[in-house]
Amino acid sequence: MAEYTSKLEQLLEEGEFVVCSEMGPPIGADPEFIREKCDDLKGYVDAVNITDNQTAIIRMSSIAAAKIAMEEGLEMIIQVTGRDRNRIGIQSDLLGASALGLRNVLCLTGDHQCFGNDEDAKNVFDLDSVSIIKACQQMTEEGKLINGNELKTEPPELYYGGAHNPFADPFEMHMMKLEKKIEAGMKFIQTQCIYNLEKFDYWMEEVRKRGLHEKCHIMAGILPTRSVKALKMMKKFVAGMDVPDYTIERMEAADDKKAEGVQMAVDIINHVKEIEGVRGVHLMPVAWEEITPVVVEKANLYPRPEV
Repeated sequence: MAEYTSKLEQLLEEGEFVVCSEMGPPIGADPEFIREKCDDLKGYVDAVNITDNQTAIIRMSSIAAAKIAMEEGLEMIIQVTGRDRNRIGIQSDLLGASALGLRNVLCLTGDHQCFGNDEDAKNVFDLDSVSIIKACQQMTEEGKLINGNELKTEPPELYYGGAHNPFADPFEMHMMKLEKKIEAGMKFIQTQCIYNLEKFDYWMEEVRKRGLHEKCHIMAGILPTRSVKALKMMKKFVAGMDVPDYTIERMEAADDKKAEGVQMAVDIINHVKEIEGVRGVHLMPVAWEEITPVVVEKANLYPRPEV
């Protein structure tokens, strides 16, 4: 079996505090859209997620967009969701991604299509996030498909992770889901974006009690915001988000909302950096990729390590 270590895997295994970011593909087929976004991220992050039709809105495919960005010199993490493809399509995509040199995978169940603008579309959900992680594990480490058939050529070389929401209820049920993902072979976690640090601290305490931080690399989600409206929208309409009132009040009191949004992100990064078991941060600057270098520099996370 061929061996490959992605840059993301190397950094996490070597104990570096990792910085990841996120990029949304265009609602269109222009590759220059991707290339222009790459300019904001080069040298400032260790890896970049390419979303997979996030919020169930049609965009350029994650694999195609990631290949374009990889050619621009970025370490990429493709996203694979269970919403739109069955196990045949998902395993085919994973084999194809590896063949293209895309090694890092974030395995997600996916947003229901009711969140998008194609409500008549039929969902699939043949596999959930746990099952997709297990498929990655079987193909990569055992050379087998889900149905038990052995691969006829080299197995894929994948470094696969998943997501988790520390703020979701019921708490114990979601902790059980996290443990199932780790048991299935998940290598890293990217969390829901953090505003409520008290609750995140409690979640990390529970993670450490269970020893999960020693079995999986945890990256804390950070979403820089630039307006009061954005915070209120997330608090009211985004499922699983926990935006405390004091966060909104802090933004309301600021004269420069964008600068305050950056400082809030930096303050959260500085807090989570000190938590035992947190191995990095995942920046999610929705449609604001150009702020990434500013946040990274202000948080003293620049320059990034070489591997």
